[in-house]
Amino acid sequence: MNLLGSPTLSYAPTPLIQNPSKSTRKIHSCHLISTTHKTRRRCDLYDLHKEVVPYAEAWTWQKAIVRERSALSDRNEDFSDSLIVLQHHPVYTMGAASCENYLNFDVKNAPFDLYRTERGGEVTYHGPGQLVMYPIINLRYYKMDLHWYLRSLEEVVIRALSSTFAIKASRVEGLTGVWVGDAKLAAIGIKVSKWIAYHGLALNVTTDLTPFDQIIPCGIRDRQVGSIKGLLNENGCPVEDYELNDDQDLMYTTCKSLVREFCDVFQIDFCQKTLQRPATENLLA
Repeated sequence: MNLLGSPTLSYAPTPLIQNPSKSTRKIHSCHLISTTHKTRRRCDLYDLHKEVVPYAEAWTWQKAIVRERSALSDRNEDFSDSLIVLQHHPVYTMGAASCENYLNFDVKNAPFDLYRTERGGEVTYHGPGQLVMYPIINLRYYKMDLHWYLRSLEEVVIRALSSTFAIKASRVEGLTGVWVGDAKLAAIGIKVSKWIAYHGLALNVTTDLTPFDQIIPCGIRDRQVGSIKGLLNENGCPVEDYELNDDQDLMYTTCKSLVREFCDVFQIDFCQKTLQRPATENLLA
């Protein structure tokens, strides 16, 4: 596989945000998820955590939403944010300034598709069993501070791991992400344009970690990567101890916890939405 830049698709994906009368996607009425009666900023939640979505497709969605949000913001009509939760087909992604020295393969013969994106950070891997959260939020309505935003994304994961699995995760000074000991469970990389942030975080839940051997994850040579399932097994607490039947239950439980903690950390109300991807006949919930 060659190093890819902007995605080339066999069709032009329709933005998630658009005039419903002109839409080829089916956007359904939303269901608000709120933890308080206080009026807070709305965030449209697209929960695709059961779906494995090509990276190029999700990347195109993000950029379409950013363009729409930016136009709305210029008119002071940006009243909501968005959060997409999904899995990806196996793929390596690099940041805008990523170094190819962190790849343990020839870019002309990559094991999987390889994309150089506009986000920060070094190379990472996405694949099935990993929950990826793409918040597209206008930081003008929160705090115009990138360090605060990165720490807040870390806080979402730290709280989810603690409240749901009693896993004590932490930050590492000088590094971005969420760690348990020397193992990195969640990677974070963002891009901000006119204070609208996109890209986001990836949390290894049931992920096959083998593809990480082909890279130096996030450019950090002296640490490893881990997963929730791996930690539970190491600690003698298999998923059955949490009344979870299989990996799918573990993914669902983790997703639900992440969404809940995201809601609390950013003090927002989720408006749950569904959509139909034009390339398939599956209705995504």
